[in-house]
Amino acid sequence: MCFRMQRFFSPDSFWNTPLGAAPQLDPDSAKMAALLEQEENGPYFGINLHRWTIPVFEVDANTPRRKVYQRKVTEKSDPLAYYGELGVRFHFFPGFGDAVPIPVEAQPDPEGDSHLAMVDYHAGLVWDMWGAQKRPDGEWESCTGMSYPLNGSGVFDPKLFKIKDGESIHFHGPSRAAGVPAVAGLIMQHEVAAGKIEHKLACATRYGAYKKFVFPATWTDGPRAFGIPEGAVLQLDPALDLSVFKLSPGGRIVAEALQQYGAVNVDGSGGNTIYGEYLPRGNPGRAWEDLLDPFGLKEIHARHFRVLKLNDVRQGGFNGHPGANFG
Repeated sequence: MCFRMQRFFSPDSFWNTPLGAAPQLDPDSAKMAALLEQEENGPYFGINLHRWTIPVFEVDANTPRRKVYQRKVTEKSDPLAYYGELGVRFHFFPGFGDAVPIPVEAQPDPEGDSHLAMVDYHAGLVWDMWGAQKRPDGEWESCTGMSYPLNGSGVFDPKLFKIKDGESIHFHGPSRAAGVPAVAGLIMQHEVAAGKIEHKLACATRYGAYKKFVFPATWTDGPRAFGIPEGAVLQLDPALDLSVFKLSPGGRIVAEALQQYGAVNVDGSGGNTIYGEYLPRGNPGRAWEDLLDPFGLKEIHARHFRVLKLNDVRQGGFNGHPGANFG
């Protein structure tokens, strides 16, 4: 794969806009940020690079087009069964599924979310899926599916989804719980190799607010009566002197992006998490080894983060989540 050195979405996209010199903090910033310090796996942000993240494959007009079938959850053991009654189908966004470019070498993330994304830089399109898998007969199926412009805003119009309170956004096409593009905020290997990340990052925690979300999110699966709404922007204190921490060059690059652009809460997770594109360990062509480590930010305590002002907090979301804590 030969990824072109360009950011996802338009230059003036929300995702590609730096925070500026003095962004306004939310009145509850300290209280929300304190939740990050309670994380049982450690009061810092890990970086998902080899599991629980998004594989991205470059495609073009020559990539085989495949029909993607709607995945149906029929077994209680299926890790996605908690999103609906057994036998209930998830849904693709209209127009997705009949001719999806999927390379022969494509593999979804090996963990339960099984994300998969394809990017066509020439055509300016992205396809993304959640719960994707290749069946024994060689056909592909997925729980969700969407296609969207690579050079657009990177923000979905909530009116696109005829969602009802209590449902998951996954029933309507998006593969992120916050209803944002899967590739939005993803750290790409070529960015770290080039020495600079020039966009907001995607992050997740177990402390998402229950049925409260803000732009750019279009929905939420947050479980906490008081939490951090999905869509909220977290910023590493820009006054923090990064030179006092023992950061690798890659860790320093990510930390600088967190100060300049911040990170958007896009999903729920079992820890404080930032997302780098999924790359298998030991990939001879493109790899994270010697560039970035999953614990590359461990030196930076969660107390150094703050939450920017929440504007137009919206109500609604998924009714439940595994391990929900309504404390």
